[in-house]
Amino acid sequence: MASSPLLTKISHPFSSIYPTKFTPFYLATEQSFKFPSTLFNFVKHLSSNDNPTIFHNFNFDSFYANLIDNSSHKINLTQVHAKLLLLGIQQNGFLVSKLVNAAVNFGEISYARKVFDKFPDPDVFLWNAIIRGYSKYNLFASAVEMYSRMQVLWVSPDGYTLPHVLKACGGIPSFRMGQQVHGQIFRLGFEKDVFVQNGVVAFYAKCGKIASAKVVFDRLEIRNVVSWTSMISGYAQNGQPIEALRVFDEMRSTGVMPDWIALVSVIRAHTDVEDLEHGKSIHSCVIKMGLELEPDLLIALTAMYAKCGQVMVARSFFNLVKVPNLILWNAMISGYAKNGYAEEAVKLFRDMIAHNIKTDSITARSAVLACAQVGSFDLARWMDNYISKSEHKDDVFVNSALIDMFAKCGNVDMARMVFNRTLDKDVVVWSSMIVGYGLHACNHSGLVEDGWQLFHCMKDYGIEPRHQHYACLVDLLGRSGYLDQAYDFIMNMPIEPGVSVWGALLSACKIHRHVTLGEYAAERLFSLESYNTGHYVQLSNLYASARMWDRVAKIRVLMRDKGLSKDLGYSLIEINGKLEAFRVGDKSHPRSKEIFEELESLERRLKQAGFVLDRNSSLHDLNEEEMEETLCNHSERLAIAFGLISTAQGTALRITKNLRACINCHSATKLISKLVNREIIVRDANRFHHFKDGVCSCGDYW
Repeated sequence: MASSPLLTKISHPFSSIYPTKFTPFYLATEQSFKFPSTLFNFVKHLSSNDNPTIFHNFNFDSFYANLIDNSSHKINLTQVHAKLLLLGIQQNGFLVSKLVNAAVNFGEISYARKVFDKFPDPDVFLWNAIIRGYSKYNLFASAVEMYSRMQVLWVSPDGYTLPHVLKACGGIPSFRMGQQVHGQIFRLGFEKDVFVQNGVVAFYAKCGKIASAKVVFDRLEIRNVVSWTSMISGYAQNGQPIEALRVFDEMRSTGVMPDWIALVSVIRAHTDVEDLEHGKSIHSCVIKMGLELEPDLLIALTAMYAKCGQVMVARSFFNLVKVPNLILWNAMISGYAKNGYAEEAVKLFRDMIAHNIKTDSITARSAVLACAQVGSFDLARWMDNYISKSEHKDDVFVNSALIDMFAKCGNVDMARMVFNRTLDKDVVVWSSMIVGYGLHACNHSGLVEDGWQLFHCMKDYGIEPRHQHYACLVDLLGRSGYLDQAYDFIMNMPIEPGVSVWGALLSACKIHRHVTLGEYAAERLFSLESYNTGHYVQLSNLYASARMWDRVAKIRVLMRDKGLSKDLGYSLIEINGKLEAFRVGDKSHPRSKEIFEELESLERRLKQAGFVLDRNSSLHDLNEEEMEETLCNHSERLAIAFGLISTAQGTALRITKNLRACINCHSATKLISKLVNREIIVRDANRFHHFKDGVCSCGDYW
C-alpha cells in the first residue's frame, strides 16, 4: 500500500516510540491503548497552529470510532470521552452514539444514560441507542419513558426504534401503550417492515392477545424465522401447545429452518402435552444442529424429560450445567417431586440451599410437595422451619402447600396452625384446610338424600357442577348400593363423563361385586386411558372379589401385553426421624425375627378377641393356610409390629401405605389399636385413617 502524505509527515515525531512504521489510526488495536496519552498528545499536536493542514485532513470520526470499537472495558470509554471533551468535539452525535452503544454492550447502562443526558440535541440514532440499552436489560419502564420523551421532543422513530419499544411494552406489559405504538407504525409507513412487524407479533403474544398476533402474522408478505418463532412462542406461552406445534409444522413445510429460540418453545409445547416421543425427535434435531449445550435448550430439555417421568435423563442434562440457574433447579426439583422421587427432590433442594442459591415460590412449593410425599413428620417440621425464616413465609401458595403437607404427614393440628397464622386467606388456603380435614375424617358419610339435594341446588347459587361434583355424587350413590341410579345419573349427564366419574362407578361395583356394570365402567375407562395401570387393577380386584380367577388371569395377560405392571404394595413407618419400608411378607429387615414374633403375638390376641379374617379380601386363588398367612403379613401389619417393638408405650404410630388399605387390615388395625392402647394413623392411597380404641375415623366407610 502506498504511503499517504499524512503518514509521511507524521512518521518522525513517533520514531522514538514506534521503531517501525507508525500504525495508521484505522488499524488501531489494543496496542493503541498501551500508549493512550502519546496518541492523544499526537492528536493535540495535529491541532496546533503549526500543523493546520494535517489537522484538517485528519479523520476524527474514524479514529475515535475505532478506539471505541476496540475498547475492552468501561475505563477505555471514559478515556475516549474525556479526550472528546478536551478537544471540544463532545457534541459529535456519531461518536456519542458509539459511546452509548458501547457502554450498553458492557452492561454500563447508568454510564450510557449519563453520556446521553449530556448531549444537548440527540438525534434518532442516539435515542435508539439508549432505548435499546434499557430494553436489552429488561428495564422496560425506562425504555417506554425514553420513547415518550422522544415523542415530546418531536423526534420521529425509525425501524430500529420501534421493535425495542414494542419489546418493552410487552415486557411491562403495557397493552395500551403498545397499541398506540402499533398505530404509529401504520402512520409512519412501517406496515411492510418485517423487522418491525415481528416486534408487533411478539408484543401481542406477550400480552396474551394471541388472536391479534395471528392477524398481524397472517398479513406478513415475508415471514422469516423470527416471524414464525414469535407465533410459536406466543402460542406456547399462552397455553396453546397444540397450536404452537401446528405452526411449527407449517414453518418446516415452508422450508424455514428453526433457530434455537423456536426449538425451546417447541420442546416446551411437547412438555405441556407430555408428548415425550415427539419431544425426543426435537432433541435429535437439537443435536444435529449442534445446539445441545445452549443454556435455554438445556433447561427446556431438562423440564421435558423430568415432567414426562424420565428423571434420570433430566438429571444428566442438569449435571451438564456448571452453574445451574433457578429455572433449571426448579425444573429438576419439580420433576422429581411430581414423578414419585420425593426423597431425591428433598435432597436436591437441600443441596440448593446449601449452595446459597436464592429460591422462589416455585422452588418452595415443589420442595413442600416432596416433603408431603415422603410423609416424614420430622422432615415436615424442618421444611416449615425453613419457610418461616424465608421470604416465602407470607406466600399464600406456599402456605397452602404447607397445610397440605402437614395434613398428609398425619398432623392436622400443625396444618391448622399454618392456616391460623396465614394472614391473607384466599380460596386456595381455605380449600387446603378443608381438604386436610377431609383426609382425616369420613367424607363418604352415606347421607345420600342430603348429597342429592345439595348437588341439585348448586345451580340455584349460580354454580355450574363440574366433573368432580358429578364424580362425588356417583361415588355417594354407588357406595350406598344405588348402582342402577348411579348408572342412570351418568347416562343423563349434560357433559361427557370423564375418568373420575367412571372410576367412581367401578370402585362402587367392586364394593358390591357387581361384575357386569363394573365391566362396562372399566371399558369406558380403558377407552379414555388405555395405559393407566390402576384401571386394570381395579377390574382385576372386582373379578377377584367375585372369585372369578380365570378373568383375573386374563387381565394379567392383557396388562403384560400392554407392558403394564401393578405397583408393589409397601408401607413406611417413621421411627426417630428415619423411615423404614416394608413389603408383604418382608423378612429382609435386621430385626425381622423380633417383628414376626410381635406379629404372631398380635395374631394370637386378635383371635382371642374374636377377630375373623375376611377371606373375600384375598386377591389370589389360595388355600386356607396360604390365604391366612398372606392376609396376616400385609405390609402395614409388619410396619405396625415394628413400630410396637421400637417405641415407648403410648406413642402414636404413623404409617404411610402406597395402595388402598384392604378391608381385612383395616378391621384388624381397629382392634389392634384397642388391644395395645395406641393411636395408629395410617395414610393410604385415598385418605388418612385414625385408629383409636377400636374405632376408625372413617367410620368404616372409605
